[in-house]
Amino acid sequence: MSPIYHVTTAAEWELTQQKGYYEAPSLQAEGFIHCSKEEQVGPVLERYFADKTGLVKLVIDPAKLTHELKFEFSPSVNEEFPHVFGVINIDAVIQVQDIGQ
Repeated sequence: MSPIYHVTTAAEWELTQQKGYYEAPSLQAEGFIHCSKEEQVGPVLERYFADKTGLVKLVIDPAKLTHELKFEFSPSVNEEFPHVFGVINIDAVIQVQDIGQ
């Protein structure tokens, strides 16, 4: 299975390394962590992170996730997005890329 991606801040990633897992605010609010397929990252950055700086892109190996991954339809953009239903274990993150915004 192809990697999935999640955008967060470098500061949040640093905190994640101390905790040993990543937890986005959406997990508490919506019950899952929003992720993207590779071709969805650019549009997600434009929609939700246009005015943000200090961002990183987590490259996640779905086979290493310890919580359920589901692809769910988002009617607002007419696409399916990967959602992780729990924290993202740190060993599932195979690369962290500086977005440079």
